[in-house]
Amino acid sequence: MDHVAILRKAKISKGDNLLGDILAGTKTIESRWYVNKTAPWDKVHIGDTVYFKESGCPVTAKANVAKVLQYENWDARKIEQIIKQYGNQIAPATPLDDFLEWGRALINKKYCILVFLDNVEKIEPFEIDKTGYGISSAWLVVEDITKLQKFV
Repeated sequence: MDHVAILRKAKISKGDNLLGDILAGTKTIESRWYVNKTAPWDKVHIGDTVYFKESGCPVTAKANVAKVLQYENWDARKIEQIIKQYGNQIAPATPLDDFLEWGRALINKKYCILVFLDNVEKIEPFEIDKTGYGISSAWLVVEDITKLQKFV
């Protein structure tokens, strides 16, 4: 299965460069925090391929899924535990105290997915067609990435 993860710059702190950190090998976990069970919940598995793009930009990187952890119905203590254990792999440029502060706002969320990345590589950029996925979808699940590629 293929996936497209759409990243925003400065997701956790102003200095974040999440795509750059993925390509540099310092961000080895992509995390998603949700109120509802939405993609990629129960849809991403070991061996899948995740393609990455920043919002408004083409796809420029891909990685294999090495491991997936899912958490649900947590409390503030569990959020803190996840951030302390995995924070440096999720947002390596963000100081722990800033990440913990960001995490306090997650108490209304109920689901966390950690996707561990392996074999990251920069790829020839390509655009995608998100038709049918919703304008604000930040994670797309597709059987084959070529079904989303736009050819110009």
